[in-house]
Amino acid sequence: MTPSPATAAGHPWRGYLYIAAATFCWGAAATVGKAVFNGSLFAGRAQISPLLLTQARTSFSVLFLSLFLLARFGRGFFRIAPRDLILCVLAGTLGVAGSNFFYYLAIEKATVAIAITLQYTAPVWVLTYMVLRGRERAAWSRALSVALAMVGIALTIGLFQPGLKLNVTGASAALVASFSFAFYNIVASSLVRRNHHLKVMLYTLFGAAILWALLNPPWRLANQGYNNPQWGFLFAFACLSMLVPYIFYFNGLKYLDPTRAVIASCLEPVFAILFAAAFVHEGVGGLQMIGIAAVLVATVMAQVRSRSEDRLETQAPSCP
Repeated sequence: MTPSPATAAGHPWRGYLYIAAATFCWGAAATVGKAVFNGSLFAGRAQISPLLLTQARTSFSVLFLSLFLLARFGRGFFRIAPRDLILCVLAGTLGVAGSNFFYYLAIEKATVAIAITLQYTAPVWVLTYMVLRGRERAAWSRALSVALAMVGIALTIGLFQPGLKLNVTGASAALVASFSFAFYNIVASSLVRRNHHLKVMLYTLFGAAILWALLNPPWRLANQGYNNPQWGFLFAFACLSMLVPYIFYFNGLKYLDPTRAVIASCLEPVFAILFAAAFVHEGVGGLQMIGIAAVLVATVMAQVRSRSEDRLETQAPSCP
């Protein structure tokens, strides 16, 4: 039996909790990814590139999720309207695949700090799109929450510290990742209101997996010379960085509009900094503490809306 989509009425804080859980996983994954790219993890072994890391974790996630959904709900679960299937594939290729690959490319070429900072300009693009489409008003509270989140992220990752060098390739990749991140937030938000969130997640990740299979055939991935611990790592990384967080994130999109969802996702760099402080003994300075507080305040501010905004969004079309 196919479960019916959950309604988005009420419980917005449930959406924030789901997205916070997703960003917790992504914050940890960013640190692990950097350890892979700089050679501190699996030193002396065949190195794992951003493309292969992204492809492997997407492929593992699709395979595992497909088998789970088939066993749990049966074949009927996989039925979906053709138009929604096309939107899922677009969200997977232009959104998930783009944001994943360019984000990890930015981490490899630059730093986690620069990659996270530029990727999380996504709230600006989401809010701009929603305002231009008439689906949200340019309310001061929304604009201020976006601006505060951006400032908070910059403070949290130490962007204003002297001596920071900007890698053009890494910065450009991170900016492309931000556009992709904004795109799939907008598209997926409407899809999960018409379909079960796991169905949307499956077809979105399937679209991304097909793209990577075309660009890098699976037999090339199998012939990389990875040992058993590396294959085990890739599966575990798929669970940590994609399967589990995307389940949380797509579920959260049922309760939050795209602007609020993407602002709430700004918790990711906060978690990344806290992980670094806890596990690799990096200190957290005063400006970083202010930045963490600013991101948290911005997330709360994103919840504030006027009754006129509610009426406008209720009357807005449900498709991007």
